[in-house]
Amino acid sequence: MDLSRFPRRRYSDGPTPLEFLPHLTRALGGPEIWIKRDDLLGLSPGGNKTRKLEFLVADALQQGCDTLITCGAVQSNHCRLALSAAVKEGLRCRFVIEERVPGSFREDANGNHFLFRLLGVEDLKVVPAGSDLLAAMAEVAQELAASGRKGYVIPTGGSNALGGLGYVACAQELQQQCFQQQVAFDAIVVASGSSGTHGGLLAAVLGDRMRIEVVGIGISREPQQQVPLVQGETQAVLDLLGAGITVQPEQICCVGGFWQPRYSVPNARMVEAVQLLARTEAILLDPVYTGKAMAGLIGLCRQGRFRRGQRVLFLHTGGAPALFAYTDAVSGRQQLAP
Repeated sequence: MDLSRFPRRRYSDGPTPLEFLPHLTRALGGPEIWIKRDDLLGLSPGGNKTRKLEFLVADALQQGCDTLITCGAVQSNHCRLALSAAVKEGLRCRFVIEERVPGSFREDANGNHFLFRLLGVEDLKVVPAGSDLLAAMAEVAQELAASGRKGYVIPTGGSNALGGLGYVACAQELQQQCFQQQVAFDAIVVASGSSGTHGGLLAAVLGDRMRIEVVGIGISREPQQQVPLVQGETQAVLDLLGAGITVQPEQICCVGGFWQPRYSVPNARMVEAVQLLARTEAILLDPVYTGKAMAGLIGLCRQGRFRRGQRVLFLHTGGAPALFAYTDAVSGRQQLAP
């Protein structure tokens, strides 16, 4: 699928590493586990949203915008990376932050919130859970327009058709790496939230007829709610590319049961996953997305869903700064639900 007709900024120097994880593989005693290190993408300090922002920010610049407007949760990796891209491009940036867990927003918080301030977010508006985030961002854009400025609204997680092109590009990069390293995978496991990463990958797999399963581990919803989101994002990306493919629900694999009790609220399986990868491979996961996604991969191995003789790729989408806002949980000092 040809991406060359879309404007794109480049924030990373070359492909992200594709690595075998021998110690984790041995610890789990199941399939051969590999990792693609999208936590090492460009912008500060890396993560999957960087790939989406390459296309979204290019579009903002082409439209002559001077301010990026986006939204996310209290410790949003996406907001941090959008701000980083704005700094890189000489733009300003404003956030709408959704307090999905009541009382979780604190001005003195560590993690990504500290980085918001350090990187110089121009304004940050906090709204309660369930707010209409698109409407709130539209209000910010109107305020800017009234003062002669031009904002560019980026949806949650950068998850729209244009942002999804970032993970079509990732799949193409992965194909080249597999050829060079003479390796093939049975499945890719990825955190599935706002669905841009999952949908972009699946669009590439379907469009290029790749023989690999994309398994999304839900980090905020069960499959009955997540599958329609992924289907919609995948279809939007394919339509933007003119692929002529209709996505069917049965082509989408979403796994639930690992994100409870709520989005961004720690559980014991996440803590086990974060500690296990740190202590076997010296790789840091985050407590909201990759920690719960890795917990899902571990759980699927233990359930026999992935077996010895298979080769599974975990897509590391970044987010490690959020660890520093969850130190009691990830260190084991906090009593958590399973």
